[in-house]
Amino acid sequence: MARNLRWVLLVVAVSCLVSSLEASEGDSDPLYKSCVDQCQKTGCVGDNCFQHCKFSADGKAIDGPWYMQEPLYLRWKQWDCQSDCQYECMMTREEERKRNGEKPTKYFGKWPLKHVYGIQEPVSVALSALDLAIQFHGWVSYFILVYYNLPLQPNRKTYYEYNGLLHIYAIIVMNSLFWSGVCHSRDVALTERLDYSSATVLAGFSLILAIIRSFSIHDKSAKVMVTAPILAVVATHILYLNFYNLDEGLHRKVIFGIGAVELVVWGTWAALTSHPSKWKLRAFFVSSILTMCLRMLDFPPYKGYVDAHALWRAAGIPLSYLWWSFACDDAVFRTTVLLKKSK
Repeated sequence: MARNLRWVLLVVAVSCLVSSLEASEGDSDPLYKSCVDQCQKTGCVGDNCFQHCKFSADGKAIDGPWYMQEPLYLRWKQWDCQSDCQYECMMTREEERKRNGEKPTKYFGKWPLKHVYGIQEPVSVALSALDLAIQFHGWVSYFILVYYNLPLQPNRKTYYEYNGLLHIYAIIVMNSLFWSGVCHSRDVALTERLDYSSATVLAGFSLILAIIRSFSIHDKSAKVMVTAPILAVVATHILYLNFYNLDEGLHRKVIFGIGAVELVVWGTWAALTSHPSKWKLRAFFVSSILTMCLRMLDFPPYKGYVDAHALWRAAGIPLSYLWWSFACDDAVFRTTVLLKKSK
């Protein structure tokens, strides 16, 4: 029964990985395009007019005295006449579609989300920040455990042999969540590159950690053999995204491909291990599969704020807590085992 369940979970994971939905009709709508063109000429959509449309691309006033400059914080966020016109026309067009009984549609490959104080995806930003806080709390709890609550070696190093890997993981995952929040706040080419690059580094290092821990690899040469090809893939992908083509579709396939391999590694170890906290590892494995499937959902945002990506972010928060809980248990378990061996 357990073996059949494992196969079912793996089949579900693969099914989620190969499924994808792509659509973008809103930005090709003649009414939307006409609205944007008219807005860029007049600076207004209905009764809403934008200060940006009185400035050139470099932030200088088209007419008026020299001291009329667009505020620096607005230029930093890169909200310009075109961005404001596209957003206002999108929301206006969606209101018209709603009144006509039509379904929402995508614009430039993304569902229309309502902005809050200039933030493009406020719910995803808030959830990324919350997940970052949970990761930081888990890391601090782990740090206190291994350095203050567990015995240390005479040279003040921990007995737990994976301690360094977990510290690196904590820094990488928090960096990834930070740039994810920034990208959800303002999605431009620079923030996308930083978000995609940090997510790729996280995926690659998570796979390295999964292999080294699951197979209890301690030999340095074996670690190099595991790490080198993964780092090569990660570096190649980052270079491709930053210097050749910022391809979101390819990026998603790479991330899900690495994630699928990682889940197979964790799932195999969870099924075979006699670890005292194996139930947490198994719960993490099953929850990760369900979360990955949730990432593949695609539906219009609820009330204009909550989309599938936001739900995926929300599902990742308890996973972060569960992961650090297992890491602390693993540190206690391995320290106990190594102390017994040293006596």
